[in-house]
Amino acid sequence: MANSKYEYVKNFELDDRLPPSNWLVVRIDGCSFHRFSAIHEFEKPNDEHALNLMNACALAMLEQFPDIVFAYGVSDEYRFESHMLSLMSLLHCSKILSITVSFFTSVYVMKWKDFFPQKELMYPPSFDGRVVCYPKVKIILDYLAWRQVDCHINNQYNTCFWMLVKSGKTEHEAQHVLKGTQKQEKNDLLFEKFGINYNTLPAIFRKGSCVYREMVEEIGKLDKNGCPVKRTRRKVTVGHFDIIKTDFWREHPYIIEEN
Repeated sequence: MANSKYEYVKNFELDDRLPPSNWLVVRIDGCSFHRFSAIHEFEKPNDEHALNLMNACALAMLEQFPDIVFAYGVSDEYRFESHMLSLMSLLHCSKILSITVSFFTSVYVMKWKDFFPQKELMYPPSFDGRVVCYPKVKIILDYLAWRQVDCHINNQYNTCFWMLVKSGKTEHEAQHVLKGTQKQEKNDLLFEKFGINYNTLPAIFRKGSCVYREMVEEIGKLDKNGCPVKRTRRKVTVGHFDIIKTDFWREHPYIIEEN
């Protein structure tokens, strides 16, 4: 770019380069989704179609951005993890946010009809984002464990709350019934009053969604002897697992390995 007397305006741009050698988390949250879900009549306490739409957006994110190694989603939020040794470390914070949030939002709009074929999208959804750096794998795992614990606490409460409301109580009355109750008390309420065993509810509700690359074996072309050639590759997939315990991470060590 040619120099000119106007070039001084670049001095007003902030340097938002991220520190190197960290784990990067991009958090994407729905903006005013209480209103959005009400207007679009999402099922309470969980709308599986809405959750699967969010998961489809997350799958598209991992396919679009190879540097993202793992994503965890609950309700209208998703967290995307990447190591800073990747190409993403070459980007500034503002650019990472603008690229990822705009892509996620556009996919949400484009895939809406796939999951809600009978519902019109009444107005454009919007998402906000934040980038956070973490220096160690342990902190990343603790971060994800924190989000999954939060998923359980919120979902158990919301399941009790909306079952009480659907049974005829006002929202204020339901809040009063649940005030100060502990985990076991909520489980007892669901089972004794509604015949619901909380632990048998779909894992997508209780545990949230994990999006990652799974090692899969595929049959390719035949070799010169006519035998099928097997090869392995990493396929983007979604699952609903316990990521607080170490089992999942031991089975998928390549997700959190530091190169």
